[in-house]
Amino acid sequence: MEICIFTEPQQGATYTELLAFARAAEDAGFDGFFRSDHYLRMGDAWDGLPGPTDAWTTLAGLARETRSIRLGTLVSSATFRHPGILAIQVAQVDEMSGGRVELGLGTGWYAEEHEAYGIPFPDKRFGLLEEQLEIITGSWSTPIGQTYSFDGAHYTLTDSPALPKPVQSPVPVIVGGGGRKRTPAAAARFATEFNIGFVAEDVIAEKFAGVRAAATEIGRDPESLKYSVALPTIVARSDAEFRARAEAIHTDPDDFRLINFAGSPAAVVEKIERMRELGADRVYLQLIDVRDFDHVDLIAAEVLSQLR
Repeated sequence: MEICIFTEPQQGATYTELLAFARAAEDAGFDGFFRSDHYLRMGDAWDGLPGPTDAWTTLAGLARETRSIRLGTLVSSATFRHPGILAIQVAQVDEMSGGRVELGLGTGWYAEEHEAYGIPFPDKRFGLLEEQLEIITGSWSTPIGQTYSFDGAHYTLTDSPALPKPVQSPVPVIVGGGGRKRTPAAAARFATEFNIGFVAEDVIAEKFAGVRAAATEIGRDPESLKYSVALPTIVARSDAEFRARAEAIHTDPDDFRLINFAGSPAAVVEKIERMRELGADRVYLQLIDVRDFDHVDLIAAEVLSQLR
């Protein structure tokens, strides 16, 4: 079971703070450090200061300032970047990291951030995602010396040199979401990992089964995919500490316990083991407070150590 840290820096974090948190996660032995790709805070309880950090600019910096931890987005929005440019960015950051980058890509959903920064937000976006996945993976897999062309409803590429190539072949591509048909089909066709987040265990089992069925339908071995779960996380030694951590991230402590990784180290270990039984190969522990290094140390000492 791989255990990764997942952050939401749009709520308010500088690059320097993210770097310190990523290094703490690396030193503690976590497998990956992932961040959201958003440009606007969520919820009025947060001030969002000093303002957003760009996901791929951040990952480029972390690529040079960490050593071994895997780095990626959960997930980038297809509305933010042209796929030809994103393929270049990810390949470059992969080279900068020595082959440690993973690309999570989704349709985008947060209309307000698009309005705030003047980013187009079409009503129908799944077609954008499908074409971006095809272009990015097609560009990376085109042999050096050959060109790549694509003529779709949203993008056209003509005789692209499809360069640079990433270090990894393939770069892990994460596709996630709760769609019933098109999401499982896209994951089965393009992804190395399917991710589902922020839902109850029965829904997780249902979504994993849907992706397995979609893979089988196109002749892909379902076991060639990695399956993962992302959930908000608060681990604490006592109820008082749990409530203090919940207050720090502006969430109701009782509601937080319902479906998330929440409570004592033993309770969280038990929950993660249930994710393993459902078929998860990786879990993402969403930690909102990137200044709480004691939280990282506690999880490493009393959760991570029990799962290895």
